[in-house]
Amino acid sequence: MAARPRKNNVSVPNLYPLYSRKVNKVYWRYKHPVTGKFHALGTDEAEAIAIATEANARLAEQRTRQIMAISDRMATSKGKAITVSTWLDRYWKIQEERLATGDIKLNTFKQKSKPVSLLRERVGMKLLPSVDVRDIAQLLDEYVVAGQPRMAQVVRTVLVDIFKEAQHAGEVPPGHNPASATKKPRRKITHQRLSLEEWQRIFSIADANHQYMGNAMLLALVTGQRLGDISNMKFSDIWDDHLHIVQEKTGSKIAIPLSLRLNAINWSLRDVVARCRDYAVSPYLVHFFRATSQAERGAKVKSNTITMNFSKARDKAEIDWKEGTPATFHEQRSLAERLYEAQGVDTQKLLGHKSPNQTARYHDDRGKDWTQVNNN
Repeated sequence: MAARPRKNNVSVPNLYPLYSRKVNKVYWRYKHPVTGKFHALGTDEAEAIAIATEANARLAEQRTRQIMAISDRMATSKGKAITVSTWLDRYWKIQEERLATGDIKLNTFKQKSKPVSLLRERVGMKLLPSVDVRDIAQLLDEYVVAGQPRMAQVVRTVLVDIFKEAQHAGEVPPGHNPASATKKPRRKITHQRLSLEEWQRIFSIADANHQYMGNAMLLALVTGQRLGDISNMKFSDIWDDHLHIVQEKTGSKIAIPLSLRLNAINWSLRDVVARCRDYAVSPYLVHFFRATSQAERGAKVKSNTITMNFSKARDKAEIDWKEGTPATFHEQRSLAERLYEAQGVDTQKLLGHKSPNQTARYHDDRGKDWTQVNNN
């Protein structure tokens, strides 16, 4: 027999049992805290608890939003501050508009999502001008302590922008930007640089396993471009005897002559492009030469696949990376800069950097016009 439940045994607010003597069963009901109306939830206790818990959470969230909205309306009417949460709603609409007009790129837009959610979670109920440096510093420190300084840098950059926009909108006093007052998180770079000899060892293994990997590595070294740009390269990007690249990260437009030759490996860009051609029609330079379970022949090889296979080949090469972490695919960009610089090529133009300081960092061996790269 089903025992009749005691009311004080039910720990979920607004959830009530109803015992029926006729059928000897317990029926569960949820009482709406505002309307007082009961809603039948059946005889499954676990399911009733889950539904009631979810309903309570939603009602609490709805009530919080209503209270905040009323508070904000009252504050605004009196010329006072709004909450962080209300400002973040407006800030996000600004970012959507910037994305729609091409002012920011999709990757930048996506990158802002996590910091916005994080700030809302931590200080959403605070008045916007009352957010201080300590609030932001505590938030950033969590990432630094967790060994994620790069993420801390990203979060800080977005938070600085959030308060900058708030200044423009007059929601905080001029100069009030607690995020910019925090110390910039520092990231210790431990990736080892790649030498030409090490590159050749990795290349021989990668190329033997997948021809598209050999093509990707040759393009990386001969053009000096980033992984995403290499994955996106198309044969249709070639005209006027140049390979044209719109860099995914910066939007810089580079035109590299097919005659450009990297003397250290004796490959020209024209040679590499010819190697990429396949009798199967593919628009992409780096494409699958054979059909796989994941892709058809001629399909674009995505960045993740290139990264994974580079790492496998690198590990098989059994190179001693000393105390640093093994070189990544991106390190080919630094190697290309060093080899071309020794050759006398303008590497700042080749890499698409806006300042020589950026190029200098790549040169460190560590223990709307097209910019046309000259081939001498």
